[in-house]
Formats: sequence, C-alpha cells, structure tokens
Amino acid sequence: MRKVRPGLTAEGAGLAGDRVVAAGSIARTLVAAIARALRGTDCADLGHTGPPVSRFAGTPEPVRRAVATRAVGRVALTAGQAAEVDAERVARWFADQYPCRRYPGVLVGSPHGAAAHLAVALGVPWLPAGFEMIAHWPQGAVEHPRAALDHGAGLAGRLLAGNPDLHLRQVHCPASRGALAGATVLLTARWRRLPTAYRRFLAERLAPGAPVLVLRDGRTWPVLETADGHSFQVGCPGSGLDPVDFHPDSHALRQVLRSAGGNRTHWELPEIGAAPAAAEHAVESGFELDVREWTARHTHRLRRLVFPAPEVLSAAIADLYRHWLRAAGKTGDRLVVECGRLLDPWQVLRAGLVPYWCENATRRSVEQVEWWLAGSGAFSSVDVLPEPPGVRSPALAGLPQWLAVAGFGRRRRALDRTAARGYPVTSVPTRRATEVLRAQPCDLPVPPPLEVADALAVLRDIGTREGLLVS
Repeated sequence: MRKVRPGLTAEGAGLAGDRVVAAGSIARTLVAAIARALRGTDCADLGHTGPPVSRFAGTPEPVRRAVATRAVGRVALTAGQAAEVDAERVARWFADQYPCRRYPGVLVGSPHGAAAHLAVALGVPWLPAGFEMIAHWPQGAVEHPRAALDHGAGLAGRLLAGNPDLHLRQVHCPASRGALAGATVLLTARWRRLPTAYRRFLAERLAPGAPVLVLRDGRTWPVLETADGHSFQVGCPGSGLDPVDFHPDSHALRQVLRSAGGNRTHWELPEIGAAPAAAEHAVESGFELDVREWTARHTHRLRRLVFPAPEVLSAAIADLYRHWLRAAGKTGDRLVVECGRLLDPWQVLRAGLVPYWCENATRRSVEQVEWWLAGSGAFSSVDVLPEPPGVRSPALAGLPQWLAVAGFGRRRRALDRTAARGYPVTSVPTRRATEVLRAQPCDLPVPPPLEVADALAVLRDIGTREGLLVS
C-alpha cells in the first residue's frame, strides 16, 4: 500500500463527503432537496438533524445544552480526522447526487433557499462553492473566541496541508449556534479553484451552449485574516445581530451568552479590523475566475446573480414564480413562507405554490417578508413554516410576528403548529415541510420549465430596484 505523508490525503482516500459536510448545514440540505426534485421526488426522507432532547419544549436549559453538546460531539470531526478531509471527494459527493443526464444549465455558488426553487423551475442542478464542517473543541468555552481562534488555526493547518485550494473561514457565533459554539468550531470551506469533480460535471452534464449561473452572496462582516487560507469572524450576518453587538459591553451579547451558558465578563475578543470583508458564504474570486475561464473555453455563457441580502433574492424568486405560474394559466395566489431547512421544492412545484424563503427565524428576516407581502398583490392563502433555531437570542422573531405574516392570506392563514410548538428552542426535521405541503391540493400539470434567458430577464426587471445584480 502506498504510504501517505502525514497531513496529506491520497487520491480517492479520506473521509466520505457525508461524514465531512456538517449535518443540517444549508448547502447539504439544498443539494439533497434539489437532487430529489430533479428526480421528481420530495424531501420525505430528510430526517431530524437536531439532538433528540431539543424536540421537547419542557427540557431545562442546562440539560438541553448538555445533551446537544454530547449529540454534536458524536458527529464532529476530531483533529486527526481533519487531516483526512479531501475537499475533492466532497465535490464529487455533491455532484454525484444529481441524476445522470444533460442539463440546460447549472447554478454554482452561494447557498440560498430561493436558489433551490430557481434551480427546480429551470430544471438544473446547483453546485455549492463551499461547505461547512464542525470539529471538536476540547475544553472550549462559548465566551472565549480568542481561544476558539487558536484551536481553529491548528485545525486549519491540518486541513489546508492536504487541501491547498481551500479557504477556511472560522465562524464563532454563540447567537446562532448557542452552547455548541463552546464545544465545537465551525469552519466554512470555500474552494479557491474550480474542483476537478465540478469541471467533469460541467463537461459531461451540460447541454451544448448551456449557460452557467454564478450566484454570489454579497454580504460583508468584520474579518481577521490570520494566515494564508484561514480567516476568523465573530458573529455572522445570519445571526440577526450587527458586528457591534458582539463587543464586550453589548446588552445583546449579555443575553446571548447567558442563554448559551457563558459569562460575559470572560469574553475575550481578538483584534479584528473594522473594515468589512466578504462574509462566510461568499464565493472566492479564484473560483469564479475558474468558472469564467472554463465557460469561455467550452463555449458556454457565464451569467451572474449577486444579491446584497438574502431577502432580495427571495422576493425576486417569489415574484418570478408568480409570473411563471400565471403565464401557465394558474392563479399564482397561494404562498408558502419557508424558513431555513424547512423547504421542499418538489412539493411547491406540485401544488403550484409561490415560495418565499426566509434565511432564518430572526426578526429582520420576518420583517422583510412582511414588507414584501405589503407591497405585493394579495394572496388567497399563506402557509408559514417557521424553523425553530434551537437556541434563544434577542434577535429572534416571536410567534406573533410569524402569525402576522400568515395574516396576509385572504382566505387561508396557517402557521404550522408542529414547528410553533416549543418555538424557538425545539427543532423539527426538513421532512416536516414535506408533510405540510403534501396536504396542499395539486395544481397539475406542472408548468413547462423556465428558459434561463426568460428567467433572467424577469429577475433583472423586478430585482434591479432592490439591488439584485443580474449580469
């Protein structure tokens, strides 16, 4: 057997993709949902990703935190396993989930739930430009981001030794991860080059001349560049808080740490510059450059969708779906508001629904769907699927705010009771969205797939005023 140098991974060796990519991470969920929809199936087999105890609202907080920590510890990567990660194998795992056929296009880039609906409407796959990993942090503490940085730097060195084409963004965010931020470190890996598996996928699965759409999350956040290939940020845009809320004297931080079992007086913040950089779900410039060069060499057209905030793309895709459904002779008057991992593109298509995706259950996300509804034509029915985040945070929307969203329906106003039971500290599986949407009446036949050029023209028309860049 050929020996492998310590820290390096042999071709075809290393951990399997489903072991490396964090369970419940958004990229993993979206690839699974889109692949199923392209096969004509729903997400009924996508199960529970949270610790079992988090399903019960009455569990005391210390017990909940302890059990959640133990549960994630069983699937987190060890320091030794970090050296076995093979990012190329992860790329193959993503690509191999899609049906083996020719496609009229492909989406690549940042994760976004509305992009899943766009991909299914176009009949194309989506390939993520990065993925999340969770690794053990022995003797960690949620109030010690400086210590988290030190531990993460060691893990990053092991990972990058065998994967030099990755950039690792470490995110320490107790507001979105709760107590888990003190037991594990979250590393978002972004490819700095187009992986070989993706090149092969594009060459073998794209129809001649089919376009490649690059989706870019344009959000920024203060970042500390610690070394070549490794960077660090405290908090994240998805937390619903601002960077200033993670400073030691912040009232919001006090609430967050208390909920996560931490102590604000021990908060050790590394020196992070005030100038913002691209946040964790951005697309690396080298990755996009490789895509551009590949499309130019192989006579495929490159198109770009850049959104400054998730709600901009969510609103544009919802409007696109309404336009598409009405052009096919349907009403386009039934809305489903999805949240986080509670989505099912195939059931949305089967029922002829208009989908609006909230990135998470923060007040900001819910306020944006309220504003969009207030400025849109009325919907006869509104179904709301709020994903409980499993943690408490001052940034979260309360159930009355979610109920207000459902109240925009003229005849039907429904907030999923299972998701609402024990909100926000319980958790529900992705398949809960499937169970709810299966109860919706069919609106068949499904409209013919959207043409990429037609979809982009509509998105440019309705999204430009909100800041969506279509080029």
